Amino acid sequence: MALRIGIIGLPNVGKSTLFNALTRLQVPALNYPFCTIEPNQGVVLVPDQRLEMLARISQPKILTGATVEFVDIAGLVRGASEGEGLGNQFLGHIREMDALVHVVRLFQADDVVNTLGDTDPVRDIEIVNIELMLADLQTVKRRQERTARMLKTGQAQYRQELELLEQYQSALEQGTPLRLTGLPPMGDLPLLSFKPVMYVANVNDGQGDCDPALTEWAEAEGAELVVMAADFEMELSRLEPEEAELFLDEANMDKPALHRLVDAGVRLLDLITFYTIKGDETRSWMVPRGILAPQAAGRIHSDLERGFIRAEVVPLDTLIAAGSMAACREKGLVQIEGKDYPIRDGDVIFFRFNV
Repeated sequence: MALRIGIIGLPNVGKSTLFNALTRLQVPALNYPFCTIEPNQGVVLVPDQRLEMLARISQPKILTGATVEFVDIAGLVRGASEGEGLGNQFLGHIREMDALVHVVRLFQADDVVNTLGDTDPVRDIEIVNIELMLADLQTVKRRQERTARMLKTGQAQYRQELELLEQYQSALEQGTPLRLTGLPPMGDLPLLSFKPVMYVANVNDGQGDCDPALTEWAEAEGAELVVMAADFEMELSRLEPEEAELFLDEANMDKPALHRLVDAGVRLLDLITFYTIKGDETRSWMVPRGILAPQAAGRIHSDLERGFIRAEVVPLDTLIAAGSMAACREKGLVQIEGKDYPIRDGDVIFFRFNV
């Protein structure tokens, strides 16, 4: 299952425009709040130069890259935690996400309504944060009531759970998103402010600088901040690859801001990439850092995890230097790893398993 990143923010900040640029899908991006009523979903290919290098060696008929799913979620307004606007739908969709891209409006455009009248990125972030924390506070209090009743069983786990819930409540009442507290998440309690967040500053085309207050905010959180003009990126994404590359060369740009956004999303989720060469297909796979070999095999197919025997591993740099997998085997460069092997970024792996 693809990892999911939700695109959130206030109405008319450019969420759907960014989504269009990311996915090259034509979803509504009209000039009024709540245009995006149902979440638009798009699977985005993660740019990967290493996969292209590997393909030059393996010469596959099929080359398949890793993907991340982006979801365009309806705009939020004050009172969303109480059901205002499309609040209930908004908050429900966020619960399904692995991470969030928070789009903040810095562009000026007379023809695009600013629902709050002026541009203030920190205020806009705080509105969203407050609604997420208020929703979390409601969830925590409901769970506290349930856990308090379970104390009668005398089981220690419920006392520990209640203590953790009280810590959650204290942080939320002080206005601190749970992702910034260092507290452990409770696996079966989907709290919104635990979601990892990165920020996108949506600026006018040609506006290179970001608002210092937004930069300071992101730095204080230790959060990624990508500055881009979503309108420009959408137009760029519509060009043929050759045209886009020529345009970037003429503009003295290394790569589209969208690539930086996808890269930042991968870092936000703390993902690594491994590769497989199987028959006619060479493929990249993105998995959480620290995942063990059997579980990584299970991302390919559940049978591989159930019947896992071993993983035959060659670091990509080693394979490129050797020139082929056959050469790696001849030179004894293939590592034989068992069930306790943590996958490393850039591993090329062949899984052995029992049917």
